[in-house]
Amino acid sequence: MNAIQIAIVGVGNCASSLIQGIHYYRDKSPEDAIGLMHWKVGGYGPSDIRVVAAFDIDERKVGRDVHEAIFAEPNCTTVFQADLPPSGVKVSMGAVLDGYSEHMAEHPASRSFVKSSQREADMDAVVKILKDSGAEVMLNYLPVGSEEATRFYAECALRAGVAFVNCIPVFIASDPEWAERFARKGIPLIGDDIKAQLGATITHRVLTDLFARRGVKLERTYQLNTGGNTDFLNMLNQSRLASKRESKTEAVQAVAASRLDDQNIHVGPSDYVPWQNDNKVCFLRMEGKLFGDVPMNLELRLSVEDSPNSAGVAIDMIRCAKLALLNGQGGVIDSASAYFCKHPRRQMTDDQAHAEVEQFISQCVEQIKAA
Repeated sequence: MNAIQIAIVGVGNCASSLIQGIHYYRDKSPEDAIGLMHWKVGGYGPSDIRVVAAFDIDERKVGRDVHEAIFAEPNCTTVFQADLPPSGVKVSMGAVLDGYSEHMAEHPASRSFVKSSQREADMDAVVKILKDSGAEVMLNYLPVGSEEATRFYAECALRAGVAFVNCIPVFIASDPEWAERFARKGIPLIGDDIKAQLGATITHRVLTDLFARRGVKLERTYQLNTGGNTDFLNMLNQSRLASKRESKTEAVQAVAASRLDDQNIHVGPSDYVPWQNDNKVCFLRMEGKLFGDVPMNLELRLSVEDSPNSAGVAIDMIRCAKLALLNGQGGVIDSASAYFCKHPRRQMTDDQAHAEVEQFISQCVEQIKAA
């Protein structure tokens, strides 16, 4: 089978973990499929993914081979696959727009943003790169709050005929207008805002669903997150956090037995702690009542390496997007969006989403065999 050819927007920690993972699993067996939904999805394994284009705005990355750029500062995620051959793909200068927060321009960890000597890309340039590279799927890894930049690249995907996987909380798949545009052009769309393999929000969702299933009345809850990567540095700008808070909060509210009043739920990033690097720490508290109105509370501390925690999920999203392409299925892939993302167009419990995405994969495989 041909490789799944992808373009990456934002060569940060998440891109680093994804690319390392593609090569890490190259010599592994199905028994080693840690962090993946299946070893193969529609016949495609993790090593069947190939990066053919990449975009960034940091002078430490632009113009470098993508396999070198993923290890450039300010990236700080765990290196679990350091031995990468040259990819032959250079990181292209992207469009700046609102792709970085102004307060980061003078910070030591990120002051190289937008200082590249290369001219900022326009839409025609990005579309040409996508077409010339043969990219089939574009992953959006821009920083939280990149509203204009995300819409710019979604438009590029539409013009180039490339499937769009939106890993951040800017609403594209869950926006009716964008969903209709992708459906009209027959281009697959998955999003919005990727769930980690075992992160703060998926853990919060599962526990909230458990409360509902066991008849525990959830009265109030919070989820506080700290980290030391540039994502958390970016999110110090509260004006960029509106969609992130909405995405994470709605992911929890959607599985509660009844919606909590706004003052009784707080979900979102809390602070930037530089020495944590790519480690994210979640502090979770849930208060409620058991049988007889007897009060209870639960407190949990979760510590994870943030970017590897989402890389396997991204691999599954890419493979689902490829199956949709092969079967001419355009528009929002609701099952994949609900299972892999926090803010899909159609919310459902994780059990239901898992069943529906498995059905989607099976149907796609059957259609491919019949074709």
